[in-house]
Amino acid sequence: MAHDWPIRVYYEDTDLAGIVYYANYLKFIERGRSEWIRSLGIDQVALKEAAGIVFAVRRVEAEYLRPARFDDELVVRTSLEALSGARIVMEQRVLRGAEELFTARVTIVCLGEAGAPQRLPADIRLKLAPKLH
Repeated sequence: MAHDWPIRVYYEDTDLAGIVYYANYLKFIERGRSEWIRSLGIDQVALKEAAGIVFAVRRVEAEYLRPARFDDELVVRTSLEALSGARIVMEQRVLRGAEELFTARVTIVCLGEAGAPQRLPADIRLKLAPKLH
């Protein structure tokens, strides 16, 4: 099941050509992931404080398909592709209506306080597992 997060393109998101600067798509999908995690009832601040666990991006594979422009209304669509002991893989798309502008496959890892990989807590896995597509 996918999670949709609406966003609007602001002037600050664009480059000299008036299109969304390529690196800003990474910001857009980060917000989409954060809101998806929040919608599942996972509080990342509490997780860090209670268990010393954080999520970090390990890998991003991205494709820029079409440009978005100032004032466009977009949707960041996030879905869970894979889940393992310490790894979460998500597919993310940025859409303008039905038009696909950007796609990414993002690998997230769970890290402990020392920065080493750590298994996802069981309660987090239970919240994520039903979202696998």
